Amino acid sequence: MTNWFARPILHVRDVEASLRFYVDQLGFSNPWRYEADGRVHVAEVDRQGCALILADSWPEKIGKGVIFISLNVEPATREAAVAALDALRAELETRDVSVQEGSWGYRLLVVNDPDGNQLFFNYPNEK
Repeated sequence: MTNWFARPILHVRDVEASLRFYVDQLGFSNPWRYEADGRVHVAEVDRQGCALILADSWPEKIGKGVIFISLNVEPATREAAVAALDALRAELETRDVSVQEGSWGYRLLVVNDPDGNQLFFNYPNEK
């Protein structure tokens, strides 16, 4: 069996500024980065199994990303899912992150990064 692993690319103006947002405000870590000409051009951020690539390579794509980040909770009950979303919202708000409520047939939280890329935090394993 072959397992797949995806790392979506979010296009940003300034990778270093984006790293500050993703690491300091969203709680991601930064396992690696690519630097050239004295600045960072590509970097990975990850948190709890979610890995994203931040890149300044294609300016025409900046801010056009939409990423679903699933909060798979155990036990997979509506109450646990709602509690996980509420806890995430409270954590992010203590870090001065603007969080909006959204819906995609179920409740989700929407966070816009500094370039306008959107992160949709949801819980698809609701029962």
